[in-house]
Amino acid sequence: MPGEMIDLLYDKDIREPLFDFLESYYGKVRILEEKQIGRSRADIVMVIPSHVVGIEIKSDADTYARLKRQVRDYNQYFDYNYVVIGSSHAMHIEEHVPKWWGIITVEQIEGEADFYVLRKPKENPEVNEKKKLSILWRPELAHIQELNCLPAYRQRSKKFVMEKILLSVPQDVLREQISQELFERDYTRIEEMIREYKKNF
Repeated sequence: MPGEMIDLLYDKDIREPLFDFLESYYGKVRILEEKQIGRSRADIVMVIPSHVVGIEIKSDADTYARLKRQVRDYNQYFDYNYVVIGSSHAMHIEEHVPKWWGIITVEQIEGEADFYVLRKPKENPEVNEKKKLSILWRPELAHIQELNCLPAYRQRSKKFVMEKILLSVPQDVLREQISQELFERDYTRIEEMIREYKKNF
């Protein structure tokens, strides 16, 4: 109706219902929030069995001011990417993200956030496998080395270890192993894990 007020959705209104939607849509998922990637911070990192998915939220209160840089960073780190948008962005979002990005719209219906997959994502052609691998902690990399019968390289840098893994492990195998490490990540044990890892130096 003319003059009718539109209920604006803010980031805080979107997150929890979005997690439920993604779980029902994908099945097995692990959600990690606020991950630093390059000069940006990914709102959501969604782990599925063989891929890692970046998700940027643009609520009705957001602008496109930082999106160009965010897109560049997301494209380096994730196998697939989504932007989740409030209805105020629906008309112009396709001008601001690459054609391989998925688009999920969200609007408030009867007081609840309602999601719709406007465009499914395609595999990201710009992902940098080394940057994606850098998401893992050093003990997680060490476990991947162990799984693939690689030397420990304990005195070498993380960069050196990542290069050896990328050269030695088939990409499809590595993608599943990265997802598995992220599924099993326990933030309550990070200090203990790093301490255990360093004990063996």
